[in-house]
Amino acid sequence: MAIVGIGASAGGVEAITQLLRALSPDTGMAFVYVQHLEARHESMLTRLLAGATTMPIDEVRQGARVEPNHVYVIPPNTDIRVSGGVLQAVRRKAPRGHHLPIDDFLRSLAEDQGARAIGVILSGTASDGTLGLKAIKVEGGITFAQEPETAKFDGMPTNAIAAGCVDFVLPPARIAAEISRIARHPYVGMAQFGDALPALPARDDDWLRTFKLLNVASGVDFTFYKKSTIKRRIARRMALHKIEHLSAYVKYLESHREELDALYQDILIHVTSFFREPDVFRSAK
Repeated sequence: MAIVGIGASAGGVEAITQLLRALSPDTGMAFVYVQHLEARHESMLTRLLAGATTMPIDEVRQGARVEPNHVYVIPPNTDIRVSGGVLQAVRRKAPRGHHLPIDDFLRSLAEDQGARAIGVILSGTASDGTLGLKAIKVEGGITFAQEPETAKFDGMPTNAIAAGCVDFVLPPARIAAEISRIARHPYVGMAQFGDALPALPARDDDWLRTFKLLNVASGVDFTFYKKSTIKRRIARRMALHKIEHLSAYVKYLESHREELDALYQDILIHVTSFFREPDVFRSAK
């Protein structure tokens, strides 16, 4: 089951309502909505969103296991995370101005779910959510931002887009349509199984042609790279382009050099940082 983390701030209720109204209630995914809330006021999010979808909508409770076709919303004065598919709710500690609940949740989602993670940033001010989307992108998940022209406040989506960590820039209703489509794509099944991957629809010569194209374009031979990583990254690119068979994707690569560059960057995304463990490096200085 894929988990979709959705973050918003000012103007977010309008955007999430549009998204939920357009979203199929039977995607098999779970949706966790994190919005900036006043610490000392009762939240009305569950009541405000109840009319936008037939999916159950619940405030996050400590230890609640995430279920498919459910929507979970952040309670006031709380930070939320996910671990082992279970939601964790902790009392908010960060002082005003330093509270980044969207980044906190999306980073935990990336760590817990890996390539199954999907991140969405909707209307809001400042930059909360950008680092969370980056973490999801590194793990091979899929990321969305609301088209800034459609957002009541465009700060958060604009910042995420400028950081280069967004796969789709769309208005809320079209984000919903893309999520529903991705839910049916073979990539979701591949992401679910980790290293024990189900078969990606492909012939052996499709793989050889893909590696050859990458080698010619980048000078790197990926033939002996970890197969599960290669498969997941190729399947991710196929999902983004609405392609379900590798033979069709190979033809797309042959006619779109920019896609070869994008696939190359996707495959190497885990190793682009020189210091893989920056905290360890800092403590060793």
